[in-house]
Amino acid sequence: MTSHPAFPPPPGARAYALRTSRGEFAVVDSSPSPEAGGEERGVVLMLPGFTGSKEDFRLLHEPLAQRGYRVVAVDGRGQHESTGPLDDESAYAQRELARDVLAQATALGGPVHLVGHSLGGQIARAAVLLDHSPFVSFTLVSSGPAEISVSQQQRVKLLRDALAVLSMAEVWEAIQAMGPPEEVGGPARGLGDQDQLRRRWLGHSPAQLLATGHQLCTEPDRVAELAAIPLPFHVLSGAHDDTWPVAVLDDMALRLDARRTVITGAEHSPNADRPLPTADALADFWDGLGRP
Repeated sequence: MTSHPAFPPPPGARAYALRTSRGEFAVVDSSPSPEAGGEERGVVLMLPGFTGSKEDFRLLHEPLAQRGYRVVAVDGRGQHESTGPLDDESAYAQRELARDVLAQATALGGPVHLVGHSLGGQIARAAVLLDHSPFVSFTLVSSGPAEISVSQQQRVKLLRDALAVLSMAEVWEAIQAMGPPEEVGGPARGLGDQDQLRRRWLGHSPAQLLATGHQLCTEPDRVAELAAIPLPFHVLSGAHDDTWPVAVLDDMALRLDARRTVITGAEHSPNADRPLPTADALADFWDGLGRP
């Protein structure tokens, strides 16, 4: 964790390094609020998407704390404030990142409600397929069954090509010039100003971006494997999504026999676009499952 973070934690939350068996990970952690009587209804582990960070969930902490949930949002290995190799892509193989998630859940005392946004959803899926025992439920937020759309694959290829020849600072300028897409450095509305977003970008490992960008473009459909896992599933998205079309997410939810939520007025980041209805939908799902 840096001593001068780009984003101060939201009210009632604290930022620190979570110690696990696989190293330390930067987290923002909020406890149930006094409005909830201080009673903890469950612990939530949230994983961000490609080029994202734990701050992508910052607008969910307060409303979920009011519903009685402890929320822990994490920077994965090589994301923002969590360290990782700068030039070793093997450190970011999906299985390695999935094992990190299992270690994070264990460090939190499990079982936890697992939430993954976009790329984070696919990493979370890999963790659940390795070992579902640390989890009490799994919510995929704007995260589809397989590779991202062709248009987004083209954007990721542009990013990968740029990272091969330019510095992270130069790539940031190029991203701003081409108009950030959903999955390539596109900051969620209301997340922060340009200086904060640039500082976040510069905190990422180039190797992490290269490896996970490749994963997004080549991920196989593993929905049948996931459907065989005895966990309650929730598929949540905005009403429009260019990374995985909403119809694709609808079909995935049917295959998983999952609860399905579509947030009106939101796009690829409902957690930032419309945080209050997103938080309500998440808490309603967890409330319906009872206490872990």
